[in-house]
Amino acid sequence: MFSARELLDIAIRLEKNGETVYRGAIKKLSDPNLSLLLEWMADEEARHARCFTRMQEKLTLEPPDPMAEEMGRDLLNNLLAGQSFSLDDVDFSRIEHINTMIATFIEFERDTILFYQMLEAFIQDDSALQELSAIVAEEEHHIEKLKSLMHREPLATAGGS
Repeated sequence: MFSARELLDIAIRLEKNGETVYRGAIKKLSDPNLSLLLEWMADEEARHARCFTRMQEKLTLEPPDPMAEEMGRDLLNNLLAGQSFSLDDVDFSRIEHINTMIATFIEFERDTILFYQMLEAFIQDDSALQELSAIVAEEEHHIEKLKSLMHREPLATAGGS
């Protein structure tokens, strides 16, 4: 089973990955609405990473329970099967439509929410749980904002594609 600390490490990496990808995508766009949204989302991801870092700093280590570790590992493997949780493999230079890029970001946000909902079972501190719930709500809000920008026009890239 992953410890809460290890799961928070993954959450921090997810948020930093999202921030990096959103900032990188901005450089390829000339659509001001999408650029502003991605800048806002990158800032949100950076803030979430700081929240998870604070949660991690508050953790107290408890002695491991071997049976719980095995059950947790199996549960985690089943929950995470098929989820990439990463935008590293996306070739943004090949994306020609804004709605394709937005759909990619929406999928990443959904996968992130799934992971955070699973993470709730490993957090025992009430204030950390409240903070995690707030982050999940914010990730859901990100999806709604992304959906509001979907349309059928070709992607306006900085290179003029």
